[in-house]
Formats: sequence, structure tokens, C-alpha cells
Amino acid sequence: MQQLLKPPWLKIRPPTEKFAEVKDTLKKLNLVTVCEEAHCPNISECWSGGTATFMVLGDTCTRGCRFCNIKSAKLGRPIDKDEPKKLAQAIAEWKLDYVVITSVDRDDLPDQGASHFAECIREIKKQLPSVIVEVLIPDFRGNIECLKTIIAAQPEVIAHNLETVKSLQRKVRDIRANYEQSLFVLKTIKELSPKTYTKSSLMLGLGESETELIQAFKDLRAIDVSVLTLGQYLRPSDWHIAVNEYIPPEKFKHYQKIAEDLGFLYCAAGPFVRSSYKAGEFFMKNVIRSSKND
Repeated sequence: MQQLLKPPWLKIRPPTEKFAEVKDTLKKLNLVTVCEEAHCPNISECWSGGTATFMVLGDTCTRGCRFCNIKSAKLGRPIDKDEPKKLAQAIAEWKLDYVVITSVDRDDLPDQGASHFAECIREIKKQLPSVIVEVLIPDFRGNIECLKTIIAAQPEVIAHNLETVKSLQRKVRDIRANYEQSLFVLKTIKELSPKTYTKSSLMLGLGESETELIQAFKDLRAIDVSVLTLGQYLRPSDWHIAVNEYIPPEKFKHYQKIAEDLGFLYCAAGPFVRSSYKAGEFFMKNVIRSSKND
């Protein structure tokens, strides 16, 4: 398949001075961000604004999804036991009031890294109690005890990405991940903790049809997922799955309207939107603070 030319609306903003400050802090504390590891197109915009999505449990994933640029291996890197405190330090230095933490998959660990992930949340809550924490978790192979561990740490938002429509799961994601398992994870979180906001994300341009996409919206709403983000899939390298189509901004607006009509609390949609897109964070921050004041 011939590689598509990128359209004019896919232009990335250049970095600013604040970008360098964020990079220096991350290097000093030996912290990893999904922004760098996944080659996020929003890295200049977010880092220039002093925000980043932290990635815990190392920089090596035990899965091999065909869309993801994060390196993979059978065994991940040793866990940094000081990582929770380093995270809190970075958040304090940047004076953040809303943070997003994600992780690689760690199928090589007995609890798949859930306890360390939870400790990162707890340390932030302990040192910076006013900070709102959103986590983007792996599927933990549907293990309910792992999900309970994360929920017990009390993040305000728990996200898990469906990634793509049902028919493209095997083509796009690692064989250990699947559509039903991801829905089960999101459904279980809401059942165990009804007040927790749940969130998911879909990549567009992989060959999905509008009918399939809307069905995914409906499946997420059926389990009371609150927030949805929709973004353009961008191919990291020739090894990764090819882009089937570049979705124009007006089509994203069309899908956003459909999602909102289906009852999502919020939907961020656009070529550069990602799961931890800051417009969504801004919205959730206001929603969560309002609910706490009620």
C-alpha cells in the first residue's frame, strides 16, 4: 500500500523556552513521559504549556501493538522504587493542578505493575492533595484485583483506551488485547467505583467505517463511559500499520456531535487529539471541582 501524503492541516507547532525547562526536569529526575516515547504530535504544545503525561513502570512494554512507538520486549525494565516521589517532585516544580499518569504493559510482573502504579497515585495525593489525578491504565488482562488496586488509590479519572473499532483489533493491537476485554475493564471500574469518571479513546484513519465507529461509541456509552477522545492515527515508522485515511477536521466535528448526542459528558475530537489531550483535562478539572463543591 502506497503511503499517503500528509494533508496541510497536520502541522506541528515549534517548541518554546518552556519546552526546554520541562525536558530538563524530566532528565534530572530520570522520569519517562509517553509524550516522548510515543512521539506525540502535541509534545511542543503541551510541554510549552508546562504539562506532560508521565509514564511509569519503565519505558519498555511487554506488548507489541502495531500502532504504538513505545519499545517492547518480553521483560520490562526494573522498577524505580523512588519513582512515586520523583513524580510528586516534578508535579510540584511545574505547579500542576491536574496530572495524567499512564504506564507500559507489564505482563512480566506478578501483579502487572498495579501496586507500583497505585503507589505513584498515593504519593501524589499525599504530597499534593489538591492535585487531580487522571490515570490511563493498561488492560491488566482483565484482572479484577489489579483494577481494585488502582481504584483504591482514588484517582479521579480512570481511562483505558479501546484504540480502534472491533473489526480492526487483531490487526492493530497485540493479541493479548481485545475489544471485549477493554470494555470489561471499563465496565468493571464503573461497577466497583460508580463515582469515578471513566474515559476512552479511539484512533481514526485505520480503515474503520462510520457505522463501526458509531457502534464503538454506543458500546462505550452502554457501560457509562463519561469521556471520549478521537484523534488521527499517525504512523510512527515503516514497521507500523499504515495510515488508511487522513480524516479532515470537519469530519472530526461530525463525529464529536454524534458522540455528544449519544450522551458522553465530553468529547474531544480532532487530528491532533490524544487520550490525554489538555482540552479534555481542562473540562474534567472544572467538572470534578464542581462536583466536590456540591
